[in-house]
Amino acid sequence: MKRFLLIIVLGLFLTSMIAEELMAIPAFARKYNMSCKTCHAPIPRLKAYGDDFAGNGFVLSDQEAPRYYVPTGDDELSLIREFPLAVRMDGFLSYNLGNDEKPDLATPYLFKLMSGGEIFENVAYYFYFYMSERGEVAGVEDAYVMFNNLFGIDFDLYLGQFQVSDPLFKREVRLTLEDYRAYTSTPWFSNASLKYDRGIMATLGLETGTDIIVEIINGNGLSRGDANHVFDNDKYKNFVGRISQDIADFLRIGVFGYMGNESLVKSFNETSTGIENEVMMFGPDATIGYDDILELNFQYVMRQDKPEFSTDVGIGDEVMTNAALAELVFMPNGDDSKWYGVGMFNWVDSDLELLNYQAASLHLGYIFKRNMRMVTEVTYNMTDTDNSFAEISIGIVTAF
Repeated sequence: MKRFLLIIVLGLFLTSMIAEELMAIPAFARKYNMSCKTCHAPIPRLKAYGDDFAGNGFVLSDQEAPRYYVPTGDDELSLIREFPLAVRMDGFLSYNLGNDEKPDLATPYLFKLMSGGEIFENVAYYFYFYMSERGEVAGVEDAYVMFNNLFGIDFDLYLGQFQVSDPLFKREVRLTLEDYRAYTSTPWFSNASLKYDRGIMATLGLETGTDIIVEIINGNGLSRGDANHVFDNDKYKNFVGRISQDIADFLRIGVFGYMGNESLVKSFNETSTGIENEVMMFGPDATIGYDDILELNFQYVMRQDKPEFSTDVGIGDEVMTNAALAELVFMPNGDDSKWYGVGMFNWVDSDLELLNYQAASLHLGYIFKRNMRMVTEVTYNMTDTDNSFAEISIGIVTAF
């Protein structure tokens, strides 16, 4: 334990030295010559302005990017002068106080290459490639083309890969190492989830502060294409809908629903035919904010799976899974804060005991530069009351 504490102290010292020299900024900040805090507080968490920027096709409506396109002399050709690239890299040193009781150098924990921007007026793209995620090449996750402000109204269309839960709370821009378990808890026999999928997403924003979102997705995640280059492994398409409403400046409430079917032939038994699962998810969400200092996010997800098989795998005809997430973000000086804190509670209760999960996390961060922060996180896992344990992590999150 003494050696572990010494490593932490050395890590803090080295990080402070490195941070003083780090001056690089990500692609969108370079494009407009602006600070990362315009959209993030802290990186990668999005402020309301950052959400608007992304929803506007990565374009600032009140500012032009100088010399963004190459003047080719052909009005029908739109070429970005310098292809925008950015990198995010996270590394952690963790210590598990459970059965392992050993330190772990997870460096880098993730390393991804990001790019995005306006192709031409009202058409944009975004993608990132996980060059390393927990020691493996994860490949492309987010990858879509966006058509912005169609028909002259706040109506956008996304085509490609995205997280089904993006209209709720974006997992990729959370501050904690601990994940949003309400979105990731899926029965072992199912590929349908609120994580990444391929499809179409349409969003409509109304002047009343109402947002309406509809998704049509394959429903089998980011599975590989088969021998015929077909990505969907069944005949079904799944549907997601969400409506949310802003109430004053401090409250947003919403509700979503997911309905669909999936074939379990490939995910459960390669030699079987006609094995199917009916999936339904439903849940409310809410965000309460106070003057950019406090933000409380809440999500509840009720999931029902109806697989055709039952007796041969020892489960009932219906599998119910209930999950909830509560997250509190505190920034004492708003987007000028050097310190911040996050408290999170994850709860999952399922007919499948392996999915059950209860954990509380406390995350503290110090912002050396806008695009680099030092983090410390403690997660106390209470799933098994007889073998509850804590995990302590310290690390660096940076983008450049």
